[in-house]
Amino acid sequence: MTDQPSMAAPPSLAAAAPKLAELSDRILFGDVWQRPQLSPRDRSLITVAALVSMYRLEQLPFHLERALGNGVPPSWCSTATTWADRAATTTC
Repeated sequence: MTDQPSMAAPPSLAAAAPKLAELSDRILFGDVWQRPQLSPRDRSLITVAALVSMYRLEQLPFHLERALGNGVPPSWCSTATTWADRAATTTC
C-alpha cells in the first residue's frame, strides 16, 4: 500500500501554471490525501468512482493505477466504475 503519494500534477500543468501544480501537489495530494479518516485504498476507490461519474476519463489511467497500487482489487475497480457510470447516467 502506498502511504506517500507521488507528485500528481502532470508536467504540462506544471509548465503552464507552476503555482497551480504546486498547490495541487502540496494541498490535495499532501494535506488532503494524508488525512487519517480514510485509508489510501478507500480514498482511491472513491476517487475512481467520482471521476467516472463526472466523466473525467482522461484522469482515470493515473488514478486506476494508483488504486491498484493502494490495494484496491481489480474487481472492485470494475464494479465501482460500472456502478458510478450507471448511477451518474441513468435517470429515474
